[in-house]
Amino acid sequence: MKYNNIDFNNKNILITGAAGFIGSSLCFYFQNNYPKANIIALDSFRNSETFSNGNLKSFGHFKNLLGFKGQVISGNINDKELIKDLEENFNFDYIFHQAAISDTTVQEQDLMIQTNVNAYEDLLKIAIKHKANMIYASSAATYGDSNRFEVGYEQPNNAYGFSKVMMDNITYKYLKQGVDISIVGLKYFNVYGPREFFKNKTASMVVQFAHQILKGLTPKLFEGSDKILRDFIYIEDIIQANIKACSPKKSGIYNVGTGYARSFEDIVNILQKELEIDNGKEYIPNPYIGSYQFFTQANIETSKENLGYEAKYSMEEGIKAYIPEIKRLFKEEVK
Repeated sequence: MKYNNIDFNNKNILITGAAGFIGSSLCFYFQNNYPKANIIALDSFRNSETFSNGNLKSFGHFKNLLGFKGQVISGNINDKELIKDLEENFNFDYIFHQAAISDTTVQEQDLMIQTNVNAYEDLLKIAIKHKANMIYASSAATYGDSNRFEVGYEQPNNAYGFSKVMMDNITYKYLKQGVDISIVGLKYFNVYGPREFFKNKTASMVVQFAHQILKGLTPKLFEGSDKILRDFIYIEDIIQANIKACSPKKSGIYNVGTGYARSFEDIVNILQKELEIDNGKEYIPNPYIGSYQFFTQANIETSKENLGYEAKYSMEEGIKAYIPEIKRLFKEEVK
């Protein structure tokens, strides 16, 4: 499905984080809808390196790009030589910047800022030089403990959320200077859907609960999960927002959610219904109190007004659409 009237055929499109969840989904959106688009897929890809928390430094996985026909570049956005090469040897029309350290439990603040903040500004300078519209991933983590999920009410409670606020601040700085490209930051809420599996423990609880259920296990929920409410959004709506952000009425930062908060309890109930398996539920203490968002719900009024964005998938519809891929992953990757 095409989400706007732009013809991306013969356009040069850079997608960073292209072997990740959202980046790879964008790669295939363009490949499937605009076969003559020139897609440059940049990712650092995974190796055995981990952060101090034990999680991988990169979640990029070649399996997310199986069937991709565009150009693939393995590189780290912190590499100044790579940035210079992108600036001098390409001429981009659009940059979709999805690459980031997105693990909210990472303690290496220095690398978090370098990767998420400083490298973004380097890429933004390329976008301005090439006259390429910039669309980048911000995050609902910027809101932290805020009770208003609107731009301007950010209150991050971890280094990741802070880094995304700093990215947004860079955007405002350049917009004030009157750049002649559009810059759109998209604050993703809790995204789930195909191609997230290789995020391992940071993949959504939708796929994690589903595989617990398929293993015959009782899904483990934090105590009080019926009161832990999040705005869960299906990957197709994230793609829709990115594509609509290519031609915004107004540059800026926008929420991308459904506008409805749902509980983790709801996820398990829907999954057990769709999988036709009821293993009950087990409740465990929440070890993340203090750095954990207990409520998120996107205010998407400005997203509707300036991007023409509105979520098309309810949680029931998103999970139902996801079930065939969940079953395939379980059969081919989990067992």
